[in-house]
Amino acid sequence: MRQASWFAPHPPYALKGEGCWIIDVDGRRILDCANNFFSLVHGHAFPPVIEALRSAMERGTAFGLPTESEIELAELLAARSPFLQQTRFCNSGTEAVMHAIKGARALTGRHRIAKFEGCYHGAYDYIEVGLESSPDNWDGPDGSLASTPYAKGTPPSVLTDTVVLPYDDAVRCEAILRTCGSSLAAVVLDPHASRAGMMPMPPEVIAAVQAACRRDGIMLIADEVICFRLSYAGASPLYGIEPDFVTLAKVIGGGLPVGAVSGSPERMSVFDHSRGKPAVAMGGTFSANPMSMAAGLATLRHYDRSAVARLNGLGDKLRERVNEAFAANQSPARLVGTGSLFRLHLGGREITGYRSSYPTTAEATALHQIHGALLASGILLTPNCSGALTTPMTDKEIAFLADTLTSAALKTSGWG
Repeated sequence: MRQASWFAPHPPYALKGEGCWIIDVDGRRILDCANNFFSLVHGHAFPPVIEALRSAMERGTAFGLPTESEIELAELLAARSPFLQQTRFCNSGTEAVMHAIKGARALTGRHRIAKFEGCYHGAYDYIEVGLESSPDNWDGPDGSLASTPYAKGTPPSVLTDTVVLPYDDAVRCEAILRTCGSSLAAVVLDPHASRAGMMPMPPEVIAAVQAACRRDGIMLIADEVICFRLSYAGASPLYGIEPDFVTLAKVIGGGLPVGAVSGSPERMSVFDHSRGKPAVAMGGTFSANPMSMAAGLATLRHYDRSAVARLNGLGDKLRERVNEAFAANQSPARLVGTGSLFRLHLGGREITGYRSSYPTTAEATALHQIHGALLASGILLTPNCSGALTTPMTDKEIAFLADTLTSAALKTSGWG
């Protein structure tokens, strides 16, 4: 079982999915707001995806050759955003970020990178640095943000070569980048990071990063693995980011394994193998396999501007209904997020980034209880009480989710 899908005492085992619902092996019907960690924007067994997969399967599941479907998906992405002009596919968001970092190192001739505290970008040792720092260790002796390891056995050199930035402090971020910017190959940035509270990165932080990148020749990598769903063109245009590379996964695969690195022809040339050995080799046995490409094409063709707007509108309704109920009951709890993404916080403080979203022991215990209460009532969120909406949902599901979530939070000791 995947670590991410485990929670005590044990998760339900899925039998099948129908739209925004899961039926588990015990026959329970559960509203799925985790949707495989936000990767199923159309929910389960979406008919156009099933039909696309059936057709692709009849032609063959994998080849040691390119197929037209990868060109079609790359062209579809390019039509949605000016920052996705060229795309190379891989099999996960982890791979995508790893390849983008390698590309940035090759283009700059530098090896250090910077990332933001608490942000998840996959299971790659450099990018895991600072992932789960805590009040006990998140500041270094000189006042800098500490480069803390995540996995046991992380080499000390990885910590030295990874600079940690504050998600919501532009002044501190600018100072760190001014000190070490000339040594950096890349800054990796998720402008709406789930692990950093599910709140947009402040515009002034984004501005500080982009100014440093332009000044010091640093490659800016926008991680849109989750937040691509927030607009038709993805998150970078939404937040005024001009990245060198964009990493994608999740919704662009329609429920199958996928990852991608996109960028301008100039930047993507670092992977070009058509004239011999590339500066950075990017490949994989199942990269750009026709099944994932077919599912991704069907998904994005049906996730058009109107579908994005409708889903984001449902997210606004959900947050408004829940937060009005919290206010009416004088609860410090708050539902935050943007568009179809949301997360529950309990402390009553303003949520601006990783540190302000870091739960106290009492809050963490309460969130665990709320998560369990929601599951018992037929709603699945991720273990930290975050979630995402899917297009099969209607006002009826939003009302059920809002009322059940509010009730669970208010009934939990200390938060009602």
